[in-house]
Amino acid sequence: MAPLSNFEKVWSGGPTIGEKIKDIFKKKGPLRHKLVISHYKIKTMISRLEVFIDRLKDRDRTLFERVVDALTMKDQTRAAMYANEIAEIRKLVKQLTFTQVALEQVALRVETALIFGDVMNNLIPVLGVVKELGKSLRGIMPELSIELREVEESLREVVIEAGEAIPGFGGEMYVTTEAKKILEEAQVVAEQRMKEKFPELPSISQITSAEEAASSGGT
Repeated sequence: MAPLSNFEKVWSGGPTIGEKIKDIFKKKGPLRHKLVISHYKIKTMISRLEVFIDRLKDRDRTLFERVVDALTMKDQTRAAMYANEIAEIRKLVKQLTFTQVALEQVALRVETALIFGDVMNNLIPVLGVVKELGKSLRGIMPELSIELREVEESLREVVIEAGEAIPGFGGEMYVTTEAKKILEEAQVVAEQRMKEKFPELPSISQITSAEEAASSGGT
């Protein structure tokens, strides 16, 4: 079947809004370029977070061993000192892991927009996600927070330009319901990763029980 002529398209109602957006996205090279650059930046941030988390995990492992040694020596004061440091490290790791998981979802949406040109459905929700992540990292990793703000601005520009094809588009882009859903899911995944990667701290009673079991097994 031959494709519709321009006249036939107009007669039948013309292209859909989705087709208009995809057409704009394909024609505007700079628009696609912005999205490619944003995707690259997000993937780079995810990799940097992974490196930083791994360093913190190594520090956590070292301190964990010191807690065990201190409890074995019945030095509860020293054990508590190391345990407090571990608690601070894990609090930071949890926040960074949450950020990493959320950015993975953002990267996936941006990639989908690049492949299929469905800019509005994929990018509008993640704008709110990127904004929230940037705010949460201000006091932890200021440099990353600034980079996230730049990515947010770039994605917003893409959405605005694509939105020109939608009659009555008012530029309201922070759909909080879906953004919250993405953040909530990221929180659940982050907590699961924490459970898998970080063992629970032992107590002195657990150390004593283990020593007694080892002692009785050797007799």
